[in-house]
Amino acid sequence: MKLIIGNKNYSSWSLRGWLALKAFNIPFEEIKLSLFSDEFRTELAKYTPVSKVPVLVDGDLSVWDSLAICEYINENYLDGKGWPADKNNRAVARSIVADMHSGLFAIRNEMPMNCRAKRRVELSDKAKKEAATLDALWSGLRTKHAQNGDYLFGEFSFADVFFAPVVFRFSTYGVQLSDAASAYHKTMLARPDMQAWLEDSVAEIEIISQAETGEAI
Repeated sequence: MKLIIGNKNYSSWSLRGWLALKAFNIPFEEIKLSLFSDEFRTELAKYTPVSKVPVLVDGDLSVWDSLAICEYINENYLDGKGWPADKNNRAVARSIVADMHSGLFAIRNEMPMNCRAKRRVELSDKAKKEAATLDALWSGLRTKHAQNGDYLFGEFSFADVFFAPVVFRFSTYGVQLSDAASAYHKTMLARPDMQAWLEDSVAEIEIISQAETGEAI
């Protein structure tokens, strides 16, 4: 399989598709394109009718959108193990992923993913509320599933994949978290695959000015 992604430092949706494959040890070839470059749309047009990453290419099939990619590999390569085993937990996991997939606009707009940076920003009340909501969500799930592992539903799942970009965002902008949410945040950051993504982000030389929000620390 091939996975077409954008710049690792900035492309949050690319991280989701990439981590879904890496975390579950599914072999793939990584093809990275520079966001907003001349080649970006030209190369993507070979694989998808939409100019967005990530795109998963499996033989003659192209699957785009990170959630669709997760569902595809869950059905075809993971025997359903990408989601929590318990059906109720699975329903909750899909609910919070869907909410993430279509929401958190203030966090996205005011805290663009910039893995290698440390920035200071003045957040709006809406962004602060969204961050507090995530803190409460992480804390509640970790408290409930603490005996089953260190992730949101105990064992690592696609729910954790979808919050991975927020983990990097909270590090970049110094968002303060409650004890339980902070422990989860540290667990995610310490993962070897997350560290590998961060190392590649630091090594990139491209700068996308619109994502360099706030004051450097």
